Amino acid sequence: MDTAEIEVFLVLAEELHFGKTAERLRLNQPQVSRLVARLERRAGGALFDRTSRRVRLTPLGQQLRSGLQPGYAQITAALKAACVASRGVTGILRLGCLFTVAGHALTRLVEEFCARYQDCELTMHTVETRDPYAALRRGEVDVLASILIVDEPDLTAGPVFDYRDLVLAVCRGHRLAGREWVCVEDLGDEEVSANAPTFPAALYDAIVPPVTPAGRPIRRTYPWTDDEDVMTAAARGQIVHPQLVGRTRSDLALVPIRDQPPMPLGLIWCTAHENARIRAFTGVAAAIGPRPPRRTATPTWTASPSSSAAATVGSQPQPPLSSAPRTACSTAVGGAWGSPGSRYSPSNASDGWAISRRTHPRCGHEAECAVS
Repeated sequence: MDTAEIEVFLVLAEELHFGKTAERLRLNQPQVSRLVARLERRAGGALFDRTSRRVRLTPLGQQLRSGLQPGYAQITAALKAACVASRGVTGILRLGCLFTVAGHALTRLVEEFCARYQDCELTMHTVETRDPYAALRRGEVDVLASILIVDEPDLTAGPVFDYRDLVLAVCRGHRLAGREWVCVEDLGDEEVSANAPTFPAALYDAIVPPVTPAGRPIRRTYPWTDDEDVMTAAARGQIVHPQLVGRTRSDLALVPIRDQPPMPLGLIWCTAHENARIRAFTGVAAAIGPRPPRRTATPTWTASPSSSAAATVGSQPQPPLSSAPRTACSTAVGGAWGSPGSRYSPSNASDGWAISRRTHPRCGHEAECAVS
């Protein structure tokens, strides 16, 4: 298949306008039409419905776009990385990192970049959680590893390198501490920390929705002075604290939030500060890509009979969960446990884990949970 056909098809599927597609690709409109017609002959059917007023994808076109996009993105990212490598990348790349997103995926990305670009020195810097973009804007770091939910006009959101689940941190004696999972609706009965004025509102709303699915306000009351203070307040039972899985303390229990999607972790940089080093680093991230989103085990689960140790957060084999349709207690953002591409599907129910239907104590919806 001609790569020109793929490129024209994907751009036209985005623009849904032959003239704009031709202008964007610096082709004339008859060339665009010929390439689309050639691809339609290969596919064996029409990919677009064309009228004098509009262009739209046919079901066959939608299927082809879904299949082509990931592979084409990897090809272009690999070519981009190769072009940067051929020009040479030298100097120092300063990578900022929120301590909550550090882990194996980021280490893997850093090691791969350093192996490919040995003439470029990479230094890592922890940035302040309460004002994560300040170091970028002050020019103290070149690129930031953070949760990739960005609504800032001066920043570019780059490739995803990992996904991380959200859990609810509660004190050991809390009523929710023994649950296998909670819903966002449970937060309507609790208090959480208030957002800091310098923390991005869009990002905070993704972690702590302002209201529950039933429309009840989530009380954001506790003043956020620093991260340890918030964790201590959760350990004392003053609040509950939604957070990324991975960080824990012995005086806290982490309970999965079932209807919150895994958070994408990715790279962010100031658009005006982009340079060859940033392009090289993000090119490597795009080329190697993230592992598929997956839910991780929590201390509320015990290990399978074949295992000698209890399951712990993020470090031991995780129990499979069903791909059953999500219920009304799920939020609209998607990504429930057992979603397509997740390791949690019925075919993975093995290693001593069984699937048990449980009823959520508040909303009454049934869900399938893994139990040993």
